[in-house]
Amino acid sequence: METKEILKKIQKLEIKTKGLTKHVFSGEYHSAFKGRGMAFSEVRDYQLGDEVRTIDWNVTARFNSPFVKIFEEERELTVMLIIDVSGSSEFGTVEKSKKDLALEITAVLAFSAISNHDKVGAIFVSDKVEKYIIPQKGRNHALVILRELIEFKPLSKETNINEALKFFRNTQKKRSIAFVISDFYDRNDFMEGMKVSRKKHDMVAIRIYDPAEFSLPNVGLIQFFNAETGKKTWINCNSATVKKQFEKTIETNELKFTEDFKRAGIDLATFATNQDFIPVLMKLFQQRG
Repeated sequence: METKEILKKIQKLEIKTKGLTKHVFSGEYHSAFKGRGMAFSEVRDYQLGDEVRTIDWNVTARFNSPFVKIFEEERELTVMLIIDVSGSSEFGTVEKSKKDLALEITAVLAFSAISNHDKVGAIFVSDKVEKYIIPQKGRNHALVILRELIEFKPLSKETNINEALKFFRNTQKKRSIAFVISDFYDRNDFMEGMKVSRKKHDMVAIRIYDPAEFSLPNVGLIQFFNAETGKKTWINCNSATVKKQFEKTIETNELKFTEDFKRAGIDLATFATNQDFIPVLMKLFQQRG
C-alpha cells in the first residue's frame, strides 16, 4: 500500500472512530475502565453524615474545627493493545478481513483512551513479539499505532500469544488494561498466560472471526489451506458425516473456549467480520460499567 493510500485510510478511520468516541463511547469507556485508585484532592468542612475515618486530624487541630479529606479517582491509565498479526489475521470472505476489523477496533480503543487522557501502547505478536510501541498520550501517538498496523508485515505467520503476554508483564510494571485482539487460533496454551497476567492487570479478550470459519460450503471436494502452518487438507464438504463432525467439533471448541475465559474471570467479546462491531463493543463497556 502506498503512503497516499495509507494516509487516506488513516484519515477515514480517524473521522469514523472519533465520532464514535465522542458521541457513543466516551462515558461508557470512562465508567468501564476505572483508574488505579483514589487520590487525595482537598479538604472541606465536616458535614453531618461524613465518615469519621475521613477526618483530617492535622487540619482539624490547626483550625479547631473538623475538616474531612476529599478523594478523587486517579483517572490516568495505561492501555496496551496486544494485536495478533499472524497469518490467519489476513483471512476474510466478506467485505473485510479479520485484520481490517482488528484495525477498526484498535482505532476506537486507541481514540477512546487518548480522549480520556490515558496512555496507549501496542504489542504486535505472531509466534514472537514483532513490534512494541511504548505507551504515550495524544492523537499523534494513536495515529502512529494505526499507521504501523496498516503497514506492518510480520516476519512469522504462526501464533504464540504467550510471548506477547510475557513481554507485556515484563514491560508494564504498573497495573494496566490489556486488550488482546486475536482470533485465538493458537496451538499453545495461552489461557495460562492470560491468568497470570490477570493477577496484576485488567485483561480483556477481543476475539475476531470470519463466518466462513464456522461452516462448510456445499462445493464438494475442497482444499483447505492453513495460513499459519502452510498445511493443505482436502475435505469433502458435501459429506453429511464430515459436516456433522465439523459442526460437533466447532460446538465443543466454542463451549470450552467461552467457559475457559469465564472461569478465569476475563471479559470476552466476540466480533464477526460480517457484522457491525459497535453494538458488541458498547455491550462490553456497559457490562463493565
